Amino acid sequence: MVSIENLNFNYSRNIVFKEINLSLESGKIYGLLGQNGVGKTTLLKILGGYLKIKSGNCNVMGYAPFSRNPKFLERVFFVPEDFIAPDMVINEYARLRGEFYPKYDGLKFSKLITEFEVNGDSKFNKLSYGQQKKVIIAFALSVNADLILMDEPSNGLDIPSKSQLRKIISEASSDESCIIISTHQVRDLENLIDPIIILDKNGVLLNESIERISEELNFSFRGAAQSDALYCETTPGGYLVVERNINNSESKVNIEALFNATLQNKSQIKEIFSTNK
Repeated sequence: MVSIENLNFNYSRNIVFKEINLSLESGKIYGLLGQNGVGKTTLLKILGGYLKIKSGNCNVMGYAPFSRNPKFLERVFFVPEDFIAPDMVINEYARLRGEFYPKYDGLKFSKLITEFEVNGDSKFNKLSYGQQKKVIIAFALSVNADLILMDEPSNGLDIPSKSQLRKIISEASSDESCIIISTHQVRDLENLIDPIIILDKNGVLLNESIERISEELNFSFRGAAQSDALYCETTPGGYLVVERNINNSESKVNIEALFNATLQNKSQIKEIFSTNK
C-alpha cells in the first residue's frame, strides 16, 4: 500500500525527515504517534500528495503522490485537523463532492451522519466544530477510498461521539483499505489502532503490531517502582511498569505507556524490535 525509502523532507532550513523508511500494508488501522513538531501531519500530507519530498522515494498504491494523478486522488482521502466549512447544505456538499470519488456511497453517508446525530439538511458552516468534524469523517468513510488519512479525528468530539467514532472507523476498515490516524489522544482510540507507528525527529522509532509489542514488552501494575524497567509511572495504588517480556507473559498493551517508554529508551526499543524479525 505504502512504501517509503530514504525519504528526505524539510521546510526551508527545518529538517523534518532525514532518510526515513516506512512500509504500510492494507487491511490495517495505523496509529501515528509522536511529540509535537516531529512531522505527523507532514507525513500525512506527503502521502496525500499535498507536499513534495526533497529526495528519496514515496510510493502509494503504485503512484508518486505529488504527481496528483486523478486515478490516485480518487483513491485517497485526507481528513485535516482544521478546515473551513463551506456555506452549503451538508447533503448538497456530499453529493457534489462525492462525484469526484467513483466508490462514493450516498446511502452510507446518510447512515453515518444519522449515527453521528447530524441533520443533513443543516448548513455546514452553521454547525459547531465537533459536528463539522463528524460530517467530514462521515464523508471520508463514505467515499470508500483505499487510503484514508486522519489528522486528530477525535479532537472536538464529546465522549459519546468518540465512542461512535471508534465504532464507525472499525466498521469501515476492510482488507483492501488502509487507515492512518495521527493522534495525541491515544486513549480515545486505544482499542482501535493497530499497528503503532511512533515518529521521532527525523525518523521512525517504532512500527509494530500490538501483537508483536505484547510479545516483546510486558505492561503491569506493581506495588513498588522497578529500577530496571524501561518505564515506570506512579499511579493510584502503585506503579505502571513497562519492561522486557523475558518470561513470555501476556499483558494488555498500554499505548500511552508504550509511547513514553519508547521516548525514554529510543536505542533500546529499536534494538528490541530489530531482533527476531
